[in-house]
Formats: sequence, structure tokens, C-alpha cells
Amino acid sequence: MADRSASAGIAHSPEGRRTVGMLALVLLAIAGLSAVAVWGAGEILEAVGERDGVALWDRPVLDWAIGQRSPGPVSALLWFTNAGGPIWQPIIMAALALFLWWRWRNPTPFVLIAMAEVGAVLISSTTKRVVDRARPPQIDAVPPFEVSPSFPSGHTMQAFAAATIIAYLLIRYLWDRPRWLQAMIGLLALAYACLMGFSRVFLGYHWLTDVLAAAMLGIAWSAVVIACHRVWLRRSRSRPRQRLEHRTARSSDPDDTMTA
Repeated sequence: MADRSASAGIAHSPEGRRTVGMLALVLLAIAGLSAVAVWGAGEILEAVGERDGVALWDRPVLDWAIGQRSPGPVSALLWFTNAGGPIWQPIIMAALALFLWWRWRNPTPFVLIAMAEVGAVLISSTTKRVVDRARPPQIDAVPPFEVSPSFPSGHTMQAFAAATIIAYLLIRYLWDRPRWLQAMIGLLALAYACLMGFSRVFLGYHWLTDVLAAAMLGIAWSAVVIACHRVWLRRSRSRPRQRLEHRTARSSDPDDTMTA
């Protein structure tokens, strides 16, 4: 009973109301972003099925990419896209997450990055099996060829999810630093994810719509991970105050004094 009373007292205090209100606004914004992203991916899938709208750009964009290929860019983008594949990306992200864990003495980076990666893989692989869209013809792709279903691009979804979470972690850690530094982190994360999507189209492994839908799904999933973290932060920060209020309440309780 004392714990519940202390918790209620904190929630109804001016500071508690401000914190709860801010958390509600943040979660509402995240939920709205996630919903819009999922809706956008659904609209793209509908365009693919009906072969209209943005899907009409799939073939022209691929033809443009084929016309722009030369040995230098192809080799560079092959290396880059392989680094974001199912083998190297988990290794790179795990190494980065472990480094941040060691550097900050906090397991949060590892947990959030793992959630982003695992969730992105599960969502993309499940959606691929359900939609079962064919990739661009192998004659239009650069070896080695890929044969799994095309929609959405798993590389792109993982890149957007992981880049968003890493940017979120770094910006939080550097919150008291100049805003230009935080903006630079966000722009670098966006550039990495967009370049990954570009490489998938340029090399002929995916259609443009596969990449656009994957980007939206990656943003939606990373928003869910961030929302979970914000709720966890709220709960973890309230526990010390609850314990303090509980101890204060017990010290002023005559029955507690008599029992002692």
C-alpha cells in the first residue's frame, strides 16, 4: 500500500505531472510517425500490386542505374552493400554495441541495437514470404545474384532501423553538446541508410519500391524501439523516488515505529 501511495503522490506532484505529460507527448509523436510510415509502406505495396503510382518508376529507375554503371562505382557499392548484408552487418553492429556498452558502462546500446536488428530481420523476412515479389531480372543485376523475394529490401530496412537507433543513442549522450554536432550525427545516419538503399537499386538487387517501403518500415520499427526505451526510462527513474517516498512515509508512521 505504501508503494502505491508513494507512486500516486509522485504522479500527482507538479514535477510528476510534467514528466508524464512530456512522456505522453513523445509517445504520441512516435506513434504518429510509426503509423504514417506503416501506412506509407502499405500504399507502396498497393501500388506494386496495381502497377500504378510510384511503382511506375521501378523500371525507369533501374534502367537509369544500368546506364550509370562503371567498374569503380560498382566495386565500391558492392563492398558497401555486402557490409550491410546478413553476415557482416550483425557483426559490425554487435561490435559497435559492445563498444558503446563498455564506453558508457551501460548495456542500453546493446539492448536497443539488438532489438532494432532482430526486429528488422524478422519483419522483412516475414513480409518477403507473404508478398513473394520477384526481384529484377538477373540480366539487369550485378553478380553475385540474389534469389530471395524482393519486397521489402532487408538490407535497407536493417540500415534504417540500426542507423536511427544509433543516432538516437549518440544524440542523447551528446545532448549538452552543440546542436550542429547532433544534426551532423542525424545527417550521417540518414546518409548511410539512404546509400544502402541506393546500392540495392543501383546493383539491380531490388526495385525502387522495395527500397522505399523498407525505409518506411525501418523507421516505423525503430520508432517502436525508441518508444519502449522512453517508457523504460520513465519507470526506472520513478523507482528511486518511490523508494525515497516509501522510506519517508514509513519513518513517520507511528505503527511502524512501534513495530521497530
